Amino acid sequence: QLQASGGGSVQAGGSLRLSCAAPGMITSEFWSYEKAWYRQAPGKQRDLVASINSGTPTYSSDDVKGRFTISRDNSRKRVYLQMSNLSPDDAGVYYCNFRRAGREFWGQGTLVTVSS
Repeated sequence: QLQASGGGSVQAGGSLRLSCAAPGMITSEFWSYEKAWYRQAPGKQRDLVASINSGTPTYSSDDVKGRFTISRDNSRKRVYLQMSNLSPDDAGVYYCNFRRAGREFWGQGTLVTVSS
């Protein structure tokens, strides 16, 4: 139901824009979910990076807040994660997540590789 894309390989300091589409949702349903991006580094747990709810973004840390921007386009039923000044610590598989009471969806993950 969720289609994540936009990952790739970049050098440290580079940028990527991740996108998560929800083509099967009607617009009102899309709006009702809290949307988030998670990152899972090799051998580590999946951690929250950023979320957006009713248009209000939150970030896992001040460092992420200064470099990443989460946004959503209700009309296109997409959520984005603009990432800049990437470092090797940002590498991993990024998953989009939609959640509301009683329902949760995960995207398939998109791989981000950052070389130093």
